[in-house]
Amino acid sequence: MTETGIATPAGVLTGWSASRRRAKAARDEEFTAFVESAGTRLRRTAYLMCRDWHLAQDLTQHTFAKMYAVWGRIRTGTNLEAYSRRVLMNAVFDQNRRRSGSEIVLGELPDRPDGTPPATPELRVDLAEALARLTVEDRAVLVLRHAEDHSVESAAAILGLSTSAVKMRNARALSRLRALLGDDFTGP
Repeated sequence: MTETGIATPAGVLTGWSASRRRAKAARDEEFTAFVESAGTRLRRTAYLMCRDWHLAQDLTQHTFAKMYAVWGRIRTGTNLEAYSRRVLMNAVFDQNRRRSGSEIVLGELPDRPDGTPPATPELRVDLAEALARLTVEDRAVLVLRHAEDHSVESAAAILGLSTSAVKMRNARALSRLRALLGDDFTGP
């Protein structure tokens, strides 16, 4: 008998909590698989946005923490790649508002996933310095469009902008980037 005076079969309450534990373990396994598949990509994107590997790791962890809090709601029926990029970009924008833009941290870029040879160290430094001189919003468009090879529509969805705003920002940011890098640059 329970405290309310209602008789219950002996294993019902134990079975219910075991079932909940199994469901939570399954959700945690799904989340872990997502983290393992998306972690490197998100950290690379965060690095391109902030140029600090440690901050990029923190922003990536912040993204995963935010996603874990709502994992039960978003794990099905949501484009997790787009959702994770949106959460990451929001974290980058928030961090940029809180942090001084005068700090410049340089490090090595990760290996390219498409197998193309990496740029020379000088070119990477020049690109990183030129990107840092752009606004964080313009930098986000360039990173998503050119470093991550997203479509205009995908970048617009991630950033919460219209496609025409992404096109305009992309053109303006590329023009500014070319001006900063000079005529010898043969980039995008």
